[in-house]
Amino acid sequence: MTSKLSAVLPDLSPWRSSRDFRLLWLQGLITNFGSFMALVALPLQIKDLTGSPLAVGAMGAVELVPLVVFGLYGGALADAVDRRKVILLTEAGLGLSAVVLLVNALLPEPMLWPLYVVAAVVAALAGLQRPALDSLLARIVPHDQLPAAAALNALRWQVGAIAGPAVAGLVVAYAGNAPAYGTTVVCFAVSVLMCVRLSPAPPAKDADKPSLRGIAEGARYAWSRPVLLGTYAVDLAAMFFAFPNTIFPFLADELDADWSLGLMYAAGSVGSVLVSLTSGWVSRVRRHGLLVVFGAAGWGLAVAAAGWFSNVWVVLVCLGLAGAGDMLSGLGRSTIWNQTIPEGLRGRLAGIEVLSYSVGPQLGQVRAGAMAGWTGTRPAFWTGGLACVASVGLLAAALPKLLTYDAQTDEDAQRRRAAHTVIGGGDGTAAADTAAPRPAEAG
Repeated sequence: MTSKLSAVLPDLSPWRSSRDFRLLWLQGLITNFGSFMALVALPLQIKDLTGSPLAVGAMGAVELVPLVVFGLYGGALADAVDRRKVILLTEAGLGLSAVVLLVNALLPEPMLWPLYVVAAVVAALAGLQRPALDSLLARIVPHDQLPAAAALNALRWQVGAIAGPAVAGLVVAYAGNAPAYGTTVVCFAVSVLMCVRLSPAPPAKDADKPSLRGIAEGARYAWSRPVLLGTYAVDLAAMFFAFPNTIFPFLADELDADWSLGLMYAAGSVGSVLVSLTSGWVSRVRRHGLLVVFGAAGWGLAVAAAGWFSNVWVVLVCLGLAGAGDMLSGLGRSTIWNQTIPEGLRGRLAGIEVLSYSVGPQLGQVRAGAMAGWTGTRPAFWTGGLACVASVGLLAAALPKLLTYDAQTDEDAQRRRAAHTVIGGGDGTAAADTAAPRPAEAG
């Protein structure tokens, strides 16, 4: 019985082997809870101030340029400086942004324009931070534990994504926006204190300074690898066509269920966390490209179904299924990236990943808001979901190597496995990639 449970429950090996992984996991749990509190409060506050779906969706347009520019630069920065410092400074900046939201919410008449300014600043800071976080994982966790680490990180993220929106929906409904933003401020303050305890993560001695040339080298490497290119393209398409979060407040109104708003934001995470809690099988999967494609297609189908039903509980179930599909796709993407990308390019490739992971939802917010204003809220759901399924199918047909990816036979994965040497007696707090190509030689 014990062996059967261990085959299903999450693999805790990364938690046991790496102190820095434990710190990042706990820090991320706290940050995610606070971030999702603000994620619910911010669009709802814009809705209350304007009453316009387009105004809420415009957040995506405001965040897009900072995210693209600073995401790419953050990738180059992560390869050139101490990643711990990048994480610490950006986390402090995100906490200060939450302070601005809190102060504005406490004004007798809160202003609209600071909400958009903060959204742009947060996008820039997140663009700088995410490549450093993503590229640090393969350095602090042994190579054979990377799939398990991806599942544990997903579980951490989803716990915050469930608790944050669920609590925020109640807090905003009964106490207003200020307490939600105040909770975000406290969470980031605790997170900064935990980031201080992380081990330094200096760059390679021969690392180049951040430059357009270095960013271009990373882009050329990604373009030359159809498997990587497929992971980026599938995620971008899925999020662009089927990211409905920005119009949840209007769907709750249409279903005459204002009380369900927090549950709508949390439902996808409930589906995701169910996958994470039964992720023991992930370490035995070799065909991660199949997870990417079928998970993204499942996400689109479930979002489309959510647009068809008028019963709020059925809608919540559909959103939960969408989250499960997104979780499967995310596990496949994360494992492929960590198993195949050389250390010398990891930051820049993480910067490119920011574009697929984050730009897609930002553009998706604009698409969903514009479509809801034109055709109605529910058609915005089902048309986007069906377009997601069609685009994922076309991309899979155009990039067949993604479907045939095998972690045991892929040349990049084999090179990365051979190059990955953990230093420090198995502690997992430092790693070298002695065989990784220099950026100028990669690809």
